[in-house]
Formats: sequence, C-alpha cells, structure tokens
Amino acid sequence: MNNFLKLLLGSGLFLLEQSDRTKNVRDRAARKIDDLRDVVQQKYEDAADRVAKASRAIRGEDNHVLGNALRLAAGIGVGIGVGLLVAPASGQETRSAIAGSVQQFGNRVRKQVFSENARAAANAG
Repeated sequence: MNNFLKLLLGSGLFLLEQSDRTKNVRDRAARKIDDLRDVVQQKYEDAADRVAKASRAIRGEDNHVLGNALRLAAGIGVGIGVGLLVAPASGQETRSAIAGSVQQFGNRVRKQVFSENARAAANAG
C-alpha cells in the first residue's frame, strides 16, 4: 500500500509539473502567434497603401506636377537672387539675360502643366 501511495503521489506531481510546462508552451505559442499576426497586419497595410498609391497614379489623381513646379520656381528665384548679388556683370546686362531666360522657362512650365491637366481631364472624362 505504501508503494501504491508513493506511485500516486509521484504521478500527481509529474502531471502537475507537465501542466506547468504545457502552460508555458501555450503562453509562448500565443505570444508568437500575436507577433506573427502583428507582422502580417503591418505587411498587409503596407501592401494596401502601395496598391492605393499605384491606383491613384494610374488614374492620374496622384499628380504633384504643380507643387513640384512651384518648388522648382522658388529654387530658381533664390538662385537668381544670389546670382544677382555676386554677379560680375553689370546689373542691366544681368537683368536682361535673366528676364529672357525666365520668360522661356515660364513658357515651358506653363505648357507642361497645361498638358498634364488636359491629360488628366481626358482620363477622367
């Protein structure tokens, strides 16, 4: 009878120890599944953003030409201002050269912007 009680006690302790190990394994598995879910969700959101951006670009809705043209024009204006300050030629000669160049550049920008807008309108219609 004494051996039987020792066997029951040992079996009970073994089962309790196994349940603790199983709980730890389950907890680790649950954490890994949560981490995997977070990674998959982030990748899905990134892919959805890329598809939406590509879709807007294909439809012509993702057009930044005007903003880029304004930034370019501002950069050119700053460059011209600095150039005027440090130019070796006389002011009148420099101004006349710049005026012609600026007018040509402005015409090219207007032509590009209007052709982009016309193309976007044709695609939308």
